[in-house]
Formats: sequence, C-alpha cells, structure tokens
Amino acid sequence: MGVTSVAVGQGPANWVEIRLEDFYAPELHSPTGPAAKAALEKIAMGRNAECVANHQSYDRVVATCRIGGRSIGDLLKAAGSIEGGNGYGQGKQ
Repeated sequence: MGVTSVAVGQGPANWVEIRLEDFYAPELHSPTGPAAKAALEKIAMGRNAECVANHQSYDRVVATCRIGGRSIGDLLKAAGSIEGGNGYGQGKQ
C-alpha cells in the first residue's frame, strides 16, 4: 500500500495520490498489504481528511492527513496496523 488517494474535488480526475508522512505502510503486494489497505478504508473511506503536503518522494506527494484532528497514521497505529513498507527499519521507525 504505501500510497493512498485523496480527492480535491468530485470524481477520479480530482484524486491525488499521496504517501502518509507518519505511517510507513506495507506495499499492497506484501503479505500485510491487504490488511493495511482494509484498515485504511475502515478509518478513512467516505470521511473528510485535512492533508498538509510536506514534500515529494519520487512521483508522490508526502503529506500528513488528519481526520477529526487525529493523524491517519496515529489512527492506523491505534487500530493495530503494522508498519513495514520498503525501507522500513532503515531509520524510518
């Protein structure tokens, strides 16, 4: 997973792919990827999130996103989601 989309308007043409700044998500094709995706959907699907872009990594915007004042990364950790994307453990913990 590592990447999620946020909408800046109606419809797919307004979706922006981002990497969460505060949660190092497993890639979707990894063994824990589908569970991480399901956790993110449960937490964020259909809810309004406020995202602040911090920088760019490769072709993705890196942002901190909040729902109800709490970061999505913190919400994922509180739900028991395990971090572990590419490079996790190389100073990213």
